Amino acid sequence: MSRYVALLRGINVGRNKQIPMAELKELLTGLGHTDVATHLRSGNALFGSGETDEAALADQISAAIGQRFGAEVGVLVRGQDELSSVVAADPLADRVTDPSRYLVVFLSARVTQQTLDAIDRAAYGTEVMVAGRREVYVWLPDGIADSKLTQAFFQKRLSVEIATARNWNTVTKLVQLLEGPGGK
Repeated sequence: MSRYVALLRGINVGRNKQIPMAELKELLTGLGHTDVATHLRSGNALFGSGETDEAALADQISAAIGQRFGAEVGVLVRGQDELSSVVAADPLADRVTDPSRYLVVFLSARVTQQTLDAIDRAAYGTEVMVAGRREVYVWLPDGIADSKLTQAFFQKRLSVEIATARNWNTVTKLVQLLEGPGGK
């Protein structure tokens, strides 16, 4: 049984796509997943599954959410080892001074640093982007609210179907939760 986190894009933001976490937990349990837990209202669900295909899991969860809640929600699934690797590979550890302004933008496809380098960085001031495997590390020293590097920017500029961001505090907490009871 492998441990995963499902990252739901754009739920419970304002009045958009309201999905109660207790109902999401119930939905995932009903799909046959085990040790289901949620973290925050922003769409982070941890679970165990015998399925090894992350894309199939994401499609299954997205379809079930659509059926139950009538909302189209992008879902990305990452395994425990990959999420732990995202934290271990932190390319900006020596630069970041506020983890709430440090994001990991998880993507539905691979990205390269060469692709990011083709973006006119002068337009983004002090904001820094570093490519990971299927994520981009983004340091926003002047804050998230006024940043031009939104999830929509990443989806459009990098031509990916889904991009969903979590701040560093959330990413590291998800790793801790995955490694806790039921995890490694």
